Amino acid sequence: MLEYVSILLFAAMAGVVGLVMLFANRLLGPHKPTPIKSQPFECGVEPIALPHGRLPVHFYVAAMLFVVFDVELVFLFPWAVLAQRLGWAGLLEMGLFLLIVVAGFVYAWRQGALEFK
Repeated sequence: MLEYVSILLFAAMAGVVGLVMLFANRLLGPHKPTPIKSQPFECGVEPIALPHGRLPVHFYVAAMLFVVFDVELVFLFPWAVLAQRLGWAGLLEMGLFLLIVVAGFVYAWRQGALEFK
């Protein structure tokens, strides 16, 4: 039970630090809004025009695909450590897992999610 107390204490401390960092700016930071500070700012110059309509989504789709495939491939590291102990069954399971990952990649590629125009 003593091991769990240290984990709970660490989680509580992390939560307190997060909350302090979240609200410290509001409590300690300067608050002097001016009309100039409220204007849109783009790379040090006045913006030519405000964005109209919808923004392109393909950059976000590519980023989400990267995160999904990156997280899925993280599962290769524990498997590589235990590959000899898992034997043929582990090899077949990892082969099936990689087949699913590659199928998802090919599907995204054929849908045009990786093309930038």
